[in-house]
This record gives sequence, C-alpha cells and structure tokens, in this order.
Amino acid sequence: MPDFLFHNKRYYNSVEFVMDRIGGTWKMPILWRLRNQTLRYGEIKKTMPKTTHKMLTASLRELEEDGFIHREVYAVVPPKVEYSLTERGLKAIPVIADLRQYGFQLMQDYGIETIHEDKNA
Repeated sequence: MPDFLFHNKRYYNSVEFVMDRIGGTWKMPILWRLRNQTLRYGEIKKTMPKTTHKMLTASLRELEEDGFIHREVYAVVPPKVEYSLTERGLKAIPVIADLRQYGFQLMQDYGIETIHEDKNA
C-alpha cells in the first residue's frame, strides 16, 4: 500500500490510520460504552474514573470530529449534552469486540487474571 496524507499527516498503512482515529487509552473504551446506549458526559466519566476531565473531553471531541460519535446539545439550564454512536462508530464496535477478546486471551496466556463480566471495560 502506498503511503498517503490525511490532514497533513503521512500514513504508511491502514492500521496506522485506524489506530490514529480510535486508538489510544480512552477512545475505544468510550465507543464501547456507547455501543448500546446514549450517555451524558457525567455518565461516561463515572464509568471511567481513571481518565481526567481534560483527556475525556479531548477524546470525545476527536471522536466527534472524526465522525464516530454524535454530540447532541439541548438548550436547557443546566446544559444537557448527550453522546451517541454514528454509523461509523457502530462499524467500529465489532473491531473493538475482537480486540477485547484477543486481549483477554493474551492476558490468560501471560497468566493475568481476567474478568469477563465487566461489559463496560
């Protein structure tokens, strides 16, 4: 595959490109949490206590800019904002599910205890 430019960044393969879109510590967990429901910021934050406000906000903004999530702002006081998956975000869910399963298998291979019951992780 020839290299290509996207938003002034050079990519050398499709895996590098997709990981730049949904990779990192927080993006896939955010998408996973939104797979079956619409959530408000505070609801997402509660399930991800290790992330900072700055990182969660940045990840949500990047996912929105890249078209993986939809941000709905309601004109009420106090402000109400909800996040949901777009069609592009829904297409990422099977990929994330496969990565999660492989991660559990790899953890077991290394003797790391896994807990499959946590569907949010």
